[in-house]
This record gives sequence, C-alpha cells and structure tokens, in this order.
Amino acid sequence: MTDEQAWRGVAAEDTDELTAAVGVKLRRRSRVLLGSLLRPRRWWVLLAFSLVVLHNAAALSGPLLIAVALDAGVPRALDGDGTTLAWCVGGYLALAVASSLLYYAFMRLSGRIGRDVLTDLRQRVFEHSGRLSVSFHESYTSGKVVSRMTSDVDALEDLLDTGVENTLTAVLSMVGIAGLLVVLDPPLAVLVLAGFIPIWFITRWFQRHSDRAYRGTRGAIAKVIVQFVETMNGIRAVQAFRREPRNEAILGSLNDEFRGANRRAFDLMAHFTLAVRLIGNLSLALVLAIGAWRVIGGGLELGVLTAFTLYLRRFYDPLDDIAMFANSYSSATAALEKISGLLQERPDVAEPDHPVELPRHAGGRRITFDGVEFRYRPDTPVVLHPLDLDIAAGQTVALVGPTGAGKSTVAKLVARFYDPTAGTVRLDGVDLRSLGDAELRRSVVMVTQENFLFSGSVADNIALGDPTATRPQIEAAARAVGGHEFITALPEGYDTDVRKRGGRLSAGQRQIIAFARAYLADPAVLVLDEATSSLDVPTEQVVQRALESVLADRTALIIAHRFSTVLIADRALVIADGRVAEDGPPADLIAGGGHFATLHATWRDSLV
Repeated sequence: MTDEQAWRGVAAEDTDELTAAVGVKLRRRSRVLLGSLLRPRRWWVLLAFSLVVLHNAAALSGPLLIAVALDAGVPRALDGDGTTLAWCVGGYLALAVASSLLYYAFMRLSGRIGRDVLTDLRQRVFEHSGRLSVSFHESYTSGKVVSRMTSDVDALEDLLDTGVENTLTAVLSMVGIAGLLVVLDPPLAVLVLAGFIPIWFITRWFQRHSDRAYRGTRGAIAKVIVQFVETMNGIRAVQAFRREPRNEAILGSLNDEFRGANRRAFDLMAHFTLAVRLIGNLSLALVLAIGAWRVIGGGLELGVLTAFTLYLRRFYDPLDDIAMFANSYSSATAALEKISGLLQERPDVAEPDHPVELPRHAGGRRITFDGVEFRYRPDTPVVLHPLDLDIAAGQTVALVGPTGAGKSTVAKLVARFYDPTAGTVRLDGVDLRSLGDAELRRSVVMVTQENFLFSGSVADNIALGDPTATRPQIEAAARAVGGHEFITALPEGYDTDVRKRGGRLSAGQRQIIAFARAYLADPAVLVLDEATSSLDVPTEQVVQRALESVLADRTALIIAHRFSTVLIADRALVIADGRVAEDGPPADLIAGGGHFATLHATWRDSLV
C-alpha cells in the first residue's frame, strides 16, 4: 500500500494520527537515503566536522582575551607593564588568522562533499528511472521525474550549500558559548539558558507544521513542472487547436497553488523567527539590567560583564541561522521524501535472480503463448483473454484487427515491456521472465510508429542497434532498408545532426533510420508495431522491398492497418476483443470471406 492510499477510507477523527504516522515513515525513508549518500564520504565528513570545531574554538576564544585585556592587561599597561596586553592583542590576531584559514578549508571541503552528493543523487535518479518498467513511465509522468531531478534536488542543494555549514557553526558556537557563559558567571548563565525552555516548545511546533507545509510546496511545484513539460512536448497540438489560453489558465491555477503553499511555509518561518528573536532580546535586556546592577554593587567585574554580553550576542545570533536551517531542512526533507519515493519504486518487469541464456543459433526463434491473459492494472478490464499461440521460428505473422483489440498488447508482451497477468510467453521454450534483460534485447527488437531519434548524427542513431558497429556496417544497414541515398544527400551525410527528436528529418526518413537500426541489431525476433504508418506511398514501396531482406531468416510480428505490409506475411491473425478470431495464410483468409476479407476489401476500396 502506498502512502497516498493509506488515507483512503479513514475516519476524519483518525486523519491527524495517520498523517503523523505516515510523516514519520517518510522522514525515516528520507534519512535513510541521505545516510546512503553520505556513508561513502564519512571520513571526509568527519574531517569537515573537525575543521568547523577548530574554527569555532578559535573564534570563541577572542572575547576571553578581551576580558583578560580589560581586567588585567590594561591596568598593568597603565603601571608600565604592557606584556599581558601585548600577548592578548597578538593572541587575538593569531586566533583571527587561524579561524579564517580553518573556515576556508572547511568551505572548500564541504563544497566538494556537497557537489559529490548531488552528483551521486542525480545519477541515481536518472539510472533508476531508466530501469523502471514501461508501465511505471506510462503512469508517472516525465514532468514528475523532471521535478525530482530539478526542483527537489535544488532544495537539497540549498541545504548543503549554506544550511549545513551555517548550522554546524551555529550549533557548535552555541554549545561552546553556553559553557563559557557558565564559567564566566553561573547565575547569569542560568537566566540565559532558561530562555531555551520556550524555544524548545516553539521549535517542536515549527517542525510539525513546516514538514507538512513543505510537502505541500514540493507537490505543488511538481504539478507546475508537469504542466509545463506536457505543454512544451505537445506544443504543436497546443498551437494547432489554440489551446494556449486554457493551458495558461491551468498553469496560473497551479502557480497560485504553489504560491499559497510557499506563503504558508514562509508564514511559519516568520512566526518562528519572531518568537526566537523576541526571547533572545528579552534575555539580553535582563542580563544587561541585572549585570549592570551587580557591577555597580561590586559583585561582578566589568570585563566579565563585557565578555558575557559579547558572548550573549553571539549566542543568540546563530538562532537566526538555525531558524533558516530549519526552513531549508524542512524543504529538503520534503524533497528527499519525494526522491526516495521514486527510488523505492521497483520494476514491474523485474530481472530474474538467476537469468537463463538462450541457446546460440542463427535464424529466428519460436514464440509460444500458453494461456496468456493480460490486463494493465487490477482495476482495468481484461485486454487479452486466455490466449494459446504458437509461432514457428522464422515465420512472419501479421496481427490485424480494430483499434483496441489487443494487437499492440501482444507485441508488448513479446518484447516483455509487460508480463502477462496469467500464463506464460516463451522464446524457444524459455519463459521470458527467466531471461536477463540484455539477452532479451539481443533476441527481440521492436520498431514502433514513434520512430524516436536522439540528438546526434544519423550514424549514431543507426548504431543504437549495435554500438560496436563500424561505419561500413552502419552504411550496409542503411542500404539494406533503402535509406543510403537520402542519407548521403543530407548536408553532412551520415554525420548530419538529426537534432532533437530527429526534427531535421521527415517522418518517413526517421522511420527508415529506425528500420536500419533494427536491421543492424540483427535480432532473432523483430516486432513491427505500425512501423510503416508514417511512410508515404513511394517510401513505403522502398521499405516493402527492404522488408524482404530485413525479415529474412528471423521471426517477425507485424502490426499494421495497411494491407500492403500485411500481405507479405506467411500467416495472419485477426484479433478481436482480445481473442484470435481468425488464423491462416492471408490468401486463404481473403478467400474465406470472414473478418480478414472484410478488412482487406475496406483497405482496397480506400486506395481507389
């Protein structure tokens, strides 16, 4: 059960208790993640901590020297002995230099640790997201992943860049000063430390409410990023259908939600800072009043009161840093909760613990469906009803039928983008769930109508099929699918940058490069899911001729609405309502006058 699902069906009076319990779980999860990031660098962290301790010790020794100079050095200097005063001044200068050098070393080291942690975290999120199943990415939008990689990591960066250093310095300073205050004058120290009783309760109140507030800000900014990414990815549709006003209104509403969440968080911060500063100023006023009265009465040295007051100013000043850290910490904790939630996701299609290797041989492989049933989620309808299917090695099978009948689902199961809800899909008798991912991807390649190309050269995009391929092998693959002529006509030939998503090329050219990529991969099983849908008639004719060589000696599944592609198959399956309605050679099915013949006649009439 997810944390979000935990709230469902809970009585209103139990909501606060459940929220607190889930909050504890989320904080624990985020601390585990942070610990795993810092553990490999624990010795560097310890060294950084040692440097900041020494820096604070040097910085805190200054007022003590001032007290000695006022109470002993100055009177002796007036009597003609300036040795004590000179030692105090020299010592103060030496401490100032040492404090600066130690702080410089700490900043360099902490900056290095912070950069390494953030780099590691970004790499983890990217690699983990890439390993998650297709089903995850279809439900968890790319905008949310972008939010985890950007705004959530930025929140942790803010904490590591300034918050940790300032807070370590502040806490160590306060601990050291508290000890010195007790040494200087215990009665006044008790008065000061008593102020921490209300501060402790205020801090607990702030922590409870700020955690909840910053979870709201992380969720709100994620919605903003999701909307932005979705709009930019679909900018052609947005402009074609004049959806700009609607999208602007949606983003405006989400921005208002984000602004409101931020306002609540900063209001909490303002209340916390006000309370802490008020307590600090009241304590300082009381110390000055009581201390001055005791100095007048002879019960306290002026130098001691001066040092005590200087320390007291330093004692409460760090509370501002601690307040800012509490603010950054709440934001970073909420961000880590989101990131750790993503990293906790596990692939629905998992790698086997003990992967099996397929026997090595040339040619295609046999595909078997044994009682395969499939639905995308437990709460969705059945897409494929129990299916028994045997496709011989080297056979080309066309899957036809109406949209939504289950054709692409069959293809996705063969490529193991999903696992069946029931039953088994086998390759040469081996359950796909027993194959390692590398073994499966070597054996099965899927070409879809999306024909996605990455920024880079034409050669680089073809080489995705086999990263070890030489330039002659890449060019041979392009020739095999009829793409060599148009590629060499490009400004830089095979070195032409196709730009983002292959935007420099036409849809047909992108599809041919996708075919060349699949040909170079040389899989035993090739799945074509509407792979010729974006081709014009002349290009389709080129590809049809190329398919004869592409499909030779390998098993193939072809999903297509264009029967010019379907008719090259050895066998055709008509899929209707998640079941096989007809099965046989295309020519026999046309002669039989059934569903296939009707679909073929409709396609033929569309060509007139």
